[in-house]
Amino acid sequence: MAPEQDSNQSHPQSCLSFEFFPPKTEAAMDRLVTGPAMKLAGFNPDFVSVTYGAGGATRGGTPALVGKLLDAGLSCVPHLSFGGSTADELNTLVDQYKSMGIKQLLCLRGDNPAEGTDQHIYAKDLVQYIQKHYPEDFELVVAAYPEVHPDAANAKEDLGYFADKVRAGASSAITQYFYSADAYGYFLQSCANEGLSLPIHVGVMPITNIDALERFSAKAGADIPRWLSKSMATHAGHEKDLIAFGVDIVTNLCEKLLQMGAPGLHFYTLNRWGASSQICRNLGFLET
Repeated sequence: MAPEQDSNQSHPQSCLSFEFFPPKTEAAMDRLVTGPAMKLAGFNPDFVSVTYGAGGATRGGTPALVGKLLDAGLSCVPHLSFGGSTADELNTLVDQYKSMGIKQLLCLRGDNPAEGTDQHIYAKDLVQYIQKHYPEDFELVVAAYPEVHPDAANAKEDLGYFADKVRAGASSAITQYFYSADAYGYFLQSCANEGLSLPIHVGVMPITNIDALERFSAKAGADIPRWLSKSMATHAGHEKDLIAFGVDIVTNLCEKLLQMGAPGLHFYTLNRWGASSQICRNLGFLET
């Protein structure tokens, strides 16, 4: 996932990418592509990713949005999970991505299978499946959790699951978002101790809405440090002040992470562009 050319002045080796989710209607997809996606395309991202949704909820929307983004000139990395799909359905979707020229897939854990079925749900299984059936077609990306996956019993167990995904054939990873640089540093050291040397790109969540961030974080197991929570509360009810505060906080965090050797930044945009754009400018990414 290394960039083909220098994308910014301050961090010339840094990969830059953005995540979008598929809107429910084609008209809304078109607005996303011509609006936020094109705004962020000005930073010449290495790729954009498109989410798949719980239970494959956006199974049709994901390839549809991928196609529109490809037509707009952006490189795409679709998210993929077993997500309730049969093997035939999964093969059909992966074949479609192959025919579209997709070169990377982000392999994620699926939902728990229905009672009485033996369907695999783990990202490791999906990585192994793609490696077996499409051995030369895709580079596989997986998720990483510097603050530990919410379903893991402890950090050691979670690291073991991550190692399994890597050894199954993943070539890079993107983290869940976090607001502690120390968590990333500790995770990198833990990976090094396990002999895992793949690029681990940082997931970045801009701060634009307190309630939404708290809700997402509780579900994802992402910690909001007490100092940050109390500081955000200072700006409650003042959206512009909150966004400006969040841009400063996240810019400083990203700068620290890049100085620590993070190979790239992956912005969880929530289909918005303003805060992500300002953070990228602050970091010195060139805008065309």
